[in-house]
Amino acid sequence: MRDLHSLITPVESIAPAAHTASANGTSVDRGQNSNAYESVAVVAYAGTITDGDHAITVEHSDDDSTWTEVAAADLQGTLPTFSTSEAGEHTIGYFGRKRYVRAVTTVTGATSGGVYGVLVVLGHAREIAQGS
Repeated sequence: MRDLHSLITPVESIAPAAHTASANGTSVDRGQNSNAYESVAVVAYAGTITDGDHAITVEHSDDDSTWTEVAAADLQGTLPTFSTSEAGEHTIGYFGRKRYVRAVTTVTGATSGGVYGVLVVLGHAREIAQGS
């Protein structure tokens, strides 16, 4: 039997809600020296978008303080921009090696809202010896 449940840890970066403004998501810690979790996927999902464009990007950091946008070469898949004609789910892989990852949303146009959220899914956990 294959058990996906034991292999992944989903962490909320942007809570599902009606968003009206640009925002930085909560940072997600991959663990000591980026070794606790060896793989990362970002799952963005949207319901009703009443107006505006809601672009999702991914940022990473070594210190959970200085953030930079992840280069396209370190992503697998297409970052979504949710609008009245685009909703649903998008999964983006992250190949970078930085310890911290977060989702960012940039809202442009009319801003009465859009319902969406973003999860960062951590996978391939390494076993780290006690005291390490």
